[in-house]
Amino acid sequence: ALRDMVQNHLLQVVAHVAMEPPTTADAASIRSEKLKLFQSLRPIGESEVEKFAIRGQYIGASIDGQRVPGYREEEGVDKNSTTETYVALKFFIDNWRWADVPFYIRTGKRLPTKATEIVVYFKSPPHHLFRSELDLMNMNNQLIIRVQPDEGILLKFGMKVPGAGFKVKNVGMDFHYSDLTNATVPEAYQRLIIDVMKGDATLYARGDSVEVAWKFVDPILNAWKNQENIKLYGYPAGTWGPEVANKLIDGDNVSWRNPCSNLTDSSDYRLL
Repeated sequence: ALRDMVQNHLLQVVAHVAMEPPTTADAASIRSEKLKLFQSLRPIGESEVEKFAIRGQYIGASIDGQRVPGYREEEGVDKNSTTETYVALKFFIDNWRWADVPFYIRTGKRLPTKATEIVVYFKSPPHHLFRSELDLMNMNNQLIIRVQPDEGILLKFGMKVPGAGFKVKNVGMDFHYSDLTNATVPEAYQRLIIDVMKGDATLYARGDSVEVAWKFVDPILNAWKNQENIKLYGYPAGTWGPEVANKLIDGDNVSWRNPCSNLTDSSDYRLL
């Protein structure tokens, strides 16, 4: 998962979210800004891997009454394999804009839903008018960009419930590309193949960026390979990964968003 998804895909997503605006909208300018972003990634040393990275491997479980084999039970997989099928990372980008802002990424196989999302948590204000800060801890305003499926954008924020008192409810405003009846959203590789034929390299990784991204990932791989004390956590197939991954994010007053197949179908809309 770390090689296949984090280095190859998720860091590219991070770059598009966090990079500075390019001077022009051409491939060279965009890819140069992505390189600057990768160069600003704070290194995770081998001695820090346990603090900032969690790895897991799915184990056999029952899903909808059907038994699902664990990773080591899959055909062609070594019975003693230590290949991770789940990764969660916390990291920082050391530049002027993002100094000391935590970033989190996670990816895994055999999770409840296959979805790709970008979730931006807005910082809580220093003073809350409605109830206590503890009550509002899990109601940070969020901007959710759904990459796939059900491509769209969801803005979640707290709304005062009409009437007496100061109760706040999470509500959302959303847009779905499927609402555009005359628009067809191409598959990811369709877009890339078209770009090849057009000679547009914007969405392709440049060699120098790939090298810098590997420099960020390599210490984590080395630690997992060489330090036997770093655990490979098991998680039942059909769950959201090892529970210990929650410790990466809980201390920052945010939580992992567990997406549904539909962008706006969320279980955490609740009345406080």
